[in-house]
Amino acid sequence: MELMMIRTIAAALAAFALVAFSASAAEETKPADTTKPADAPKKAKKAKKAKKAKKSDSATPATPPAK
Repeated sequence: MELMMIRTIAAALAAFALVAFSASAAEETKPADTTKPADAPKKAKKAKKAKKAKKSDSATPATPPAK
């Protein structure tokens, strides 16, 4: 009975340590994953193209619906 309780406690402590370690490892790698300076110019170009396309769409005259 005592041996089973010791094993259960040891398993619980091991699981807790594993979860704590994986959480701390995820925090360490998080800043490197979120900062991507290479994407900034691409996003700016996409925004510029979208703005230009929206502007050209509004410049075309609206055709009346067909009868």
